[in-house]
Amino acid sequence: MDEFWVLIERSAAVTGTPDERLVWLTDRLADRPAADVVDFAVLLDELRRRVDTWRHWGAALLVCGGLCSDDGFHYFQAWLVGLGRDAFERVADDPDALADVPQVGRLAGRHPREWAEEEWPDWECLDYVADEAYERVTGEQEGLDDAVEARGRELSCSPDPADEKWDLGDRAELARRYPRLAAMFPLPDGGREWVWETAGP
Repeated sequence: MDEFWVLIERSAAVTGTPDERLVWLTDRLADRPAADVVDFAVLLDELRRRVDTWRHWGAALLVCGGLCSDDGFHYFQAWLVGLGRDAFERVADDPDALADVPQVGRLAGRHPREWAEEEWPDWECLDYVADEAYERVTGEQEGLDDAVEARGRELSCSPDPADEKWDLGDRAELARRYPRLAAMFPLPDGGREWVWETAGP
């Protein structure tokens, strides 16, 4: 796990964009044994399962103005990992701690339509890093899943929260659960219902 976090954090320190981070990570993994690449995929999956909860989905929806489908939340989990170990651990323990994340603070007060693509709190392509690296190391296309399954594991491909579901559209409950985020990303007023996009089209 320590090596995993070194790679994630180093990728942010030596590159300038999310795409450059992905290239850097893929290149570093492709220089390692295949077993290390499998380790990376398994550890990423373990981490994202820690934040695959309705508690974290509610926070993501609040930050994203309700625009967080199944896929969006899956990519949001990877983005949380990309923040680095300290930020991830704080948010894993308390989703309202997203209020302390500088990348989140820069989104406050702006409509999601105004966000640049690289500002969105998602990192879909992190899921593909290990796949590409594994193919480079072994020459096997789509061989990573088989290698993971050989360890008795299966990588998640969509959210599956195990905690108790609650009404994500309950404004009072949102404010209670995420007081700091609710102050940064106020729910719309004027009597309009807050519409959550919690499922894909």
